[in-house]
Formats: sequence, structure tokens, C-alpha cells
Amino acid sequence: MRHIRVRQILCLLPLLLVAVVAVQHRSVLVAGFGQLRAAEWPWLVAAAGATCLTWVAAAVTRQGAVVERLPARRLLATQFAAGAANHLLPTGLGAGAVNLRFLTVCGLPLARSSAALALFLLAESIARLTLLTGLLIAFPDALRLGTLLPAGAVVPLLLILGAVLCAAVVVLVLVRRLRTAVLSFLRTALSEARSVHTRPARALALWGGSLAFPALQAAGLVAVGQALNLPVPPAQMALAYLAATVAVALVPTPGGIGSVEAALIVALVAAGGPVAVATAVVLAYRIITVWIPIIPGALTLGALVRLRVI
Repeated sequence: MRHIRVRQILCLLPLLLVAVVAVQHRSVLVAGFGQLRAAEWPWLVAAAGATCLTWVAAAVTRQGAVVERLPARRLLATQFAAGAANHLLPTGLGAGAVNLRFLTVCGLPLARSSAALALFLLAESIARLTLLTGLLIAFPDALRLGTLLPAGAVVPLLLILGAVLCAAVVVLVLVRRLRTAVLSFLRTALSEARSVHTRPARALALWGGSLAFPALQAAGLVAVGQALNLPVPPAQMALAYLAATVAVALVPTPGGIGSVEAALIVALVAAGGPVAVATAVVLAYRIITVWIPIIPGALTLGALVRLRVI
């Protein structure tokens, strides 16, 4: 009975967190829905479609990160639920925890599940940076990247990253048990990566899905920009989106709420958009990609917990 009560509480917890986050950002919600009323609806439908396809791309990438065949419907539902969890917990933790639990329930050992999760994150990061680099090469004058970071913040940020890396190396050298655990995980991860890349279908799913995921996210922003008549070329809007998401990757806010909006507005203005229109586009985009899916996503998350899929 105690186990049942705990599971019922876990089913209701996502909805409670949604309510808390919505109350905290009620002004953003009101402004965002107000912008949607003035937009051209065919472009909004296109943005919603691109958002839905991001969950498919995530499911394809997750399948590509493991050799075993995963149940397709449950995998897709898990990605939808993971999106909601990612907006309720610090960036990456929610989706990572949901997918880790899903893989272990599917029968993969914890070490291999963790390795598959790390492979997914690595592939998605490489794909995002590859798309960003390609657009920067194609449009070198489209965006001033320095505007995405406060003046004088680059050197302190690099120093902090260097200090963290040095501290990590020192800890690994001094703590033998931790060093053994890390080396064991790296061996498992490398073995998993080799196994996946010996199967062309899995490798194609991994890297194809990883490229499609940020490309679809950027396409959603482009569609919203067209709906609100933002005077910025589509390729430059996509470049602004990728640059902004890379810039806020180190900010551990739930789902990037707050930090993503600010960085996107700065990036769109840097690409040549008026401040007012850029703000309207970002608010409308976040309503479509975050706030509208978050309630059904939370309900799906609760249902998956109740059905013991995760």
C-alpha cells in the first residue's frame, strides 16, 4: 500500500510542478498568448508541426544510441514526457532521468543505459555545433556572437571552465575509487559506441536524428518569425536560434526558461530584427514549444509512471 501511495504521488507531482512554474511565469504566458492572436495561423501550424517532429527526431536518436530494438510507441511517448520533465528540472536533468529510467525498464543494465544517454548527448551537441558552424561559414556577417554574452564575460567564463577541468583532473588522480568508476564507465561507453556504429541503421538513426532535432527546433522559430513578419531572413533566424541555445547551454535553468528567451531576443536583434518584433516572436515561439505541450506532457509523464513504463 505504501508503494502504491508513493506511485500515486509521483503521478501527480508533474502537474503540481507545472502549476508552480506557470504561476512564476504568468506574465510571460499572458504576453505570449497575446502575440499568438495577431499571428498568421498557417505559419503557426507549421511551427507546431515542427515541434511535434522534434519528439520523433529525439525518439529516432535514442533508438540509434542502443543496439537493442526499443518499443517504438513507448519510446515516442517517453520523449514527449521527457520534454515536459526537462522544462520542470534544470536543463537536461529531467529528460535524462526519464530516458535513463525507460532504458533500464526495457532491460538494459544501468551502465549501458548511462552510456547510451552520454552517446545521445554527445551526438546532439556535435550536430548542433556542426549546424551552427555551417551557417556561420555560409553567413559570416549575419550575427555578432559577442552580443550573446555580457561584455568582459568571455575571459572569466573560460577561466572558470579551466579551473573546473583542472579540479576534476586532480580529484580523479587523487581518488582511486572515483577514477576506477570513471574509467569503467568510459570503457562501457566506448564499447557501446563501437557496437552502435557497426550497424549502419543505428548509426544513421543516431546522427540523422541528432541533426534533425536542432534543425526542426530552428525551423519552428523561423515559422513563428514568418507568422509575425519578423524582417530577418530565415537562414539568419536559424543561425540566431542555434547561437542562442549554444550560449545558454551552461545556464542550469529548468528548460532554459528565462535564459533562452533573453538569449533568443538578443540574437534576433543582433541578426537585424526590431526589438519589439523579436520579443513577440520569442514569446510566441516559447508558448508553442514549451507552454502548450507542457500540460499534456506532464499528464503523459504521470501515466507512464503509473503504467511502470518508467
